[in-house]
This record gives sequence, C-alpha cells and structure tokens, in this order.
Amino acid sequence: MFALVVEAVAANVSLDEREPLAALKPIPSLDKSAVSLGERLFSDNILSAKQDQSCQTCHDLSSGGTVDTPRPVGQHGKAYRFNAPTVYNVGSNYRLGWRGDFTSLEQQSEKILLDEDLMGVSWSILTERLGRSRIYSHWFEQVYGHPPDKMSILDALSSFQRSLATPNSAFDRYLEGDAGALSRVELEGYQLFKDYGCASCHQGANVGGNMFQKFGIFAAPPGRNMSGDGDLGRFMLTGKLSDKGVFRVPSLRNVEVTAPYFHDGRAATLGQAVEIMGVSQLGRKLTMNEIEALVSFLKTLTGEYNGHKLQASSSATHD
Repeated sequence: MFALVVEAVAANVSLDEREPLAALKPIPSLDKSAVSLGERLFSDNILSAKQDQSCQTCHDLSSGGTVDTPRPVGQHGKAYRFNAPTVYNVGSNYRLGWRGDFTSLEQQSEKILLDEDLMGVSWSILTERLGRSRIYSHWFEQVYGHPPDKMSILDALSSFQRSLATPNSAFDRYLEGDAGALSRVELEGYQLFKDYGCASCHQGANVGGNMFQKFGIFAAPPGRNMSGDGDLGRFMLTGKLSDKGVFRVPSLRNVEVTAPYFHDGRAATLGQAVEIMGVSQLGRKLTMNEIEALVSFLKTLTGEYNGHKLQASSSATHD
C-alpha cells in the first residue's frame, strides 16, 4: 500500500479520489472590512456581561485557537460543561459545538454571547454599548451603513471566524504531491489511521467536524466523568436514548496544539488521547509503536496562520 501511494504521488496523480482526507481549500472570498471589524470584536471584553472576557479568552489565537484547560470558566466563576474546541478552520465544519447544536457560525456565536455560563450578555446591552463607542459606531456605519445591531455584529464575528484557516500543513503538502513531506513514521501513522478505521469518522478536508459518533463504542472511556449534563451528548437535544454519549466528531486539524482533549478535556496529551480512542472507539489495545506512529501522523496536520506555524500554549503538556 505504501508503494502505491508513493507511486501515485511521484506520477503526479491526484490523491483526492483515492484518499479519505483532502487538503484544505482556499478561503472563500470574504468582506475584508467585516473581517477586520470581527477581529477587533473577537478580542474585545466589551462583548461579555462583566466586560472581563472576550472570545479570545477561551479561543486564544496565539496557541491553537483554544486554551490549555479542561473546561473554561464563564461569567459566574463556574466551569463550563465542555472543553473549548479550537476556532481555527471552524468555517469548514458542517456541525458546530460538541453536541452539534448548530449548522451556522451566526447561530453558534449568538448562543455563546447570550449563554449565562459563557459571555452572559443581552442584545439590548451589547448594541447599546457598541453604539456608545465612538470607534465602533463609526466602524459599523462604514461597514454596514447603520449602527451596530444583532445581524451586523453576528456577521462581523462570523466573517472573522471564517477567515481562520490554517493551510500548508505537512500533510496538505503531501496530498498536493510532495512525496517527501512526510517521514516514514508519519506515513506509517497515516496508514494505521486508515487501516484501523479512524478515517471513517475523521474524514474530509477538516479531518472531522461533520458527523456524530458515540464516545465509548467498545468500552467506557477512562478518566474524568463530568457532573451535570455534559456527558449526555446529543441526548440533551433529541431526547433519544440512542443519542446518550453521542458527540460531534471533532476536526483533527492542528490537534497537536489543542490539548487537553475530548469534550471534557480528560486527556492531557495527544498520546493519551490516541490510547483512549484505541480502546474505546476501535476496541484495540494499541502498542507504544502504534501510538507513536499515529501521534507522528497527527502532528503533520498542524498548519499555518498568517504565514506562521501554529504553536501550543507554553503551559501545555507535551507527549
């Protein structure tokens, strides 16, 4: 199989038709003025009820688009029910949120702004604040032709989030024909990723992000069990017993720099996460060599933002 893949690359044959994964596509055309406004809003504490948190607080763009904590703390000093997923490449996800609550960034952004356990603000307060700001009132007039309102705020935030693509990972270069982009161990890890069925759920250009799966198919995942409804998954949306413990399959893009892992942040390192997935999702006790190969492959999914390769938080635990 390795020989076939290498020969296909060497012959400049497109891998897209034979591979379960694809290279990231270019960002669609976006309104640059809306993106710039959304970028400013994303990092401004003005969006939260107490004006002490921003979107950036839980989705740090300097360290993988998330934060190195199992679950972020919201407006009332209470840990949120879920780990903060990375915001990078979020525009390529069909489903959003750990339970797949939303199919648009506008819907998800509104939920986060209004959620009492997150930003905890109201539209009346937020539009009044932004309207009183000389900078923002002028900016919204320039971009949208009217004062800030619900739709323009959500459009600006969503436009910026759609711009957060991270192309040019080593794996992207491999898929695009660079046979030397991956090492022997990384190729072995990719082959295991396909042979063991990981690619059946983590597929497409975002290596996940567009389907649902039960967490714990073959065995209950070891580690943290959360209080409240966080472990119930889509059951909280559908009420179906078959949806208990079912979550949106996350994208594995940049997974090297987004620790800790899973919906509750129970795995501190990528190696631990791979080991848990082997037992719980594949019914396999992976060997150390297999874990190391899979981790090596997953690290090739780390891309670039603004021309710089993404880095993990300085406090993150490494394998």
